[in-house]
Amino acid sequence: MPDSTSTAEERVRELADGSSIPTLGLGVWQVPSGPECEHAVRWALELGYRHIDTAQAYGNEESVGLGLRESGVPREEIFVTTKFFPKHKDPAAALEASLRRLGLDYVDLYIIHWPAGGPTWAWPGMERAHDAGHARSIGVSNFGVDDLEQLLPTATVPPVVDQVQFSPYEYRQALLDSCRQNGIALEAYSPLGTGRHLGSEAVARIAQRHERTPAQVLLRWGIEHGIPVIPKSTHRERIAENAQLFDFRLSDEDIAELDALDRTGGTDRALEHKWWS
Repeated sequence: MPDSTSTAEERVRELADGSSIPTLGLGVWQVPSGPECEHAVRWALELGYRHIDTAQAYGNEESVGLGLRESGVPREEIFVTTKFFPKHKDPAAALEASLRRLGLDYVDLYIIHWPAGGPTWAWPGMERAHDAGHARSIGVSNFGVDDLEQLLPTATVPPVVDQVQFSPYEYRQALLDSCRQNGIALEAYSPLGTGRHLGSEAVARIAQRHERTPAQVLLRWGIEHGIPVIPKSTHRERIAENAQLFDFRLSDEDIAELDALDRTGGTDRALEHKWWS
């Protein structure tokens, strides 16, 4: 895990509502329910991670809960995220079911998984979940600038996170700028491009200069932009490797070279192609 040379500011980011989110988390998208998921969560926590990200749509909340308990790490030390599956009608009721599956009294962050049906209809239910104490913070995922501009005027409790696909190759600069202007923390899912970016020649050159892995360079790029990252892995050695982010720094030239890999044109959209109608 990170050594003592890292700073508290890098390891944890304060959210607009006063909560704090660890900047490194374990994501469990596409990890089937069962021992594989349980082990990944337990290993991550044993290796020092304090941030676990799941979702109702993943179908593995029960396994995440088992991994949390098997780790022996006190609940108050772990930041747990789950996401509202917008095929359901009521976010507050859906979260109560999630809590039963997770075996928890609350989650630290509850986010709308994607804006199916429009960006505003689910937000009152998200606020009810927050008001009930079942979600300490609430946010969104896969929301572009247009979605945020529709949601923010209607919100009594504004979203504090927008979790989107983000990496040097998906450097959504206009969306990042909008989030910063509105006090929203952009959080990166698929920061390794679901593995696609690990073969990048540019990333490999930078990794070689630092005697690091391509994954560490891609994740470190997010950290240096102030963006929480949630890489997914089910292999203990890879989970450990992905955590070695806080004892080195990229140079300004490295950052500029990685920034230039963007394929989105600095878009304000969360995705190039929406998968929902």
